[in-house]
Amino acid sequence: MLEHLTPQFDLAICIRLVSSVMLGFCVGLEREMTNKYAGLRTHILVCLGACVFTILSIYGFPMVSVTGDEFGTRDTARVAAQIVTGIGFIGGGTVLRHGATVYGLTTAATLWAVASIGMACGAGMFAVAMITTLACIIVLVSIRFFEKNVMVSSTKNISRLKISLTCANEVSNKIYDFILEKYPRLREISKKLSKQDENVTKINAIVDINSKNPIKSTYKVFQKVEGVDSISIQEYNEMVAK
Repeated sequence: MLEHLTPQFDLAICIRLVSSVMLGFCVGLEREMTNKYAGLRTHILVCLGACVFTILSIYGFPMVSVTGDEFGTRDTARVAAQIVTGIGFIGGGTVLRHGATVYGLTTAATLWAVASIGMACGAGMFAVAMITTLACIIVLVSIRFFEKNVMVSSTKNISRLKISLTCANEVSNKIYDFILEKYPRLREISKKLSKQDENVTKINAIVDINSKNPIKSTYKVFQKVEGVDSISIQEYNEMVAK
């Protein structure tokens, strides 16, 4: 059927394809800026692919006459319906699990939403596609702001830090007890003499902290502790469930 398309119709197809790329870019940009595994390229390609499949589903197959007359029928939903199933495999690839922790659910959901935007572009429903894109961006940005600034006590704001410090032997017990008292969400703590200097003690602790700037706030806490010679604070690689 495509060889019979008029130039005006070709222009309409091009507009649908370009719009799917632009709207996929808008959603993918937010994911890219937040350092997610599926970013600009993935979202653009998913949106564009869904748009192409929808166009093919509508125009790419000939009509079939069941009764043998000149009036045929075309199942325009058959190919488009498989897009939803196919996106499930792509979305599943973005979901990672580490023990009881699961990552990537939001990104998988955005890919699913982007596929629907691409289908809307392919069907020529530009208003629906643009409103959905705007809604996706608002949800991704505003809900994150809401969780960090309003739902401060939410477990999604908990960061796991590894604290490594050195101190003199005579104050090691005092600092050790301070950490036990200061951090009720203490996961692990150890104390041992330094191999380089027998008068120095090394203390390592893994703690869960609920704060907007966990590393900065933790540094401020230990700046007030007397006897700490050096300290290193970093995010622990075994992250808290988010």
